[in-house]
Amino acid sequence: MTEHYRLPRLRKMWADSRYACNGLPDWVQKAFGWVLEIVRRPAGAVGWVLFHRRGVVERTFAWLCGSRRLSKDDERSPRVREAWIRLAMIRLMLRRLAAA
Repeated sequence: MTEHYRLPRLRKMWADSRYACNGLPDWVQKAFGWVLEIVRRPAGAVGWVLFHRRGVVERTFAWLCGSRRLSKDDERSPRVREAWIRLAMIRLMLRRLAAA
C-alpha cells in the first residue's frame, strides 16, 4: 500500500532546501499529488535566521525527543522507528485530552 492511500489528508509538506535536488518536488507532485514546498533561506540573510514553518518542525522534534526510547537513534528498522514515533505522538495527544 502506498503512502498516498495511508495518508489521504496529506496535501502539503515542507522540506529543507537540501531536498530540492534532482526534481524531487516535481516527482512528489506527480507520484502522490502532494505539494513539497521547499523552505529557503531569506535573500540577504546573515547568520542564524528562523525559517518559515521551521518552528513547527523543531517543536515536533522536541516532543519526540521527550520520549526516552526516541532520544537515541538505535533502531535498525525504519518501521520500528515509525511505530515508536506513532506511540509517542499518541501519548502526547492522550495527555492533552486528559488535561482538557
